[in-house]
Amino acid sequence: MRFHAEQRLRGSKRAIASLLADPGFYVALQLPDVRQPEVLESYQDGSWSVVRLRYAVDGGHYPILRLLASSAPLAWLQEVRVDPSAGSGQLRYEAEFDPVRLHGAGEFTLTSAQGSTIFRFEGDVTVAVPGIGRLMERQMIRELIHRLDIEAEALDAQLRRNVAGPRLQDD
Repeated sequence: MRFHAEQRLRGSKRAIASLLADPGFYVALQLPDVRQPEVLESYQDGSWSVVRLRYAVDGGHYPILRLLASSAPLAWLQEVRVDPSAGSGQLRYEAEFDPVRLHGAGEFTLTSAQGSTIFRFEGDVTVAVPGIGRLMERQMIRELIHRLDIEAEALDAQLRRNVAGPRLQDD
């Protein structure tokens, strides 16, 4: 199921892309009902900065995942690819317990707009469970959009903290 999200951030494209490519940003990010992520990898692949993470579910309000995972640990793997010079990136995520049944991907763009930056995300979620998959996808999308909102607030907060430090050139 396709979905999109959009946020206005108070930093330059370059500053935002740098944060999205920094594994430290994700480790410091406080998301509800998940433990701090484990950084699996962080590397450069040409112009792309790549961060691979593992998130373990800590809370109990994930009936969708519990139904799919049965007795397996609830965790997902996430890969963020950022091209700072282009102001764009990709995101892939999949359930660690069964990536075929629960996965998704998306692309984001950063666009300068009157002293701020518009973060646009277009993606999809797949819950391959006959009969209830679409309902579960809608619930997962609500959670994903909520997490993107939290991430946008954290980006803004970090950008405000960075104002006192070295500034990256505006685009």
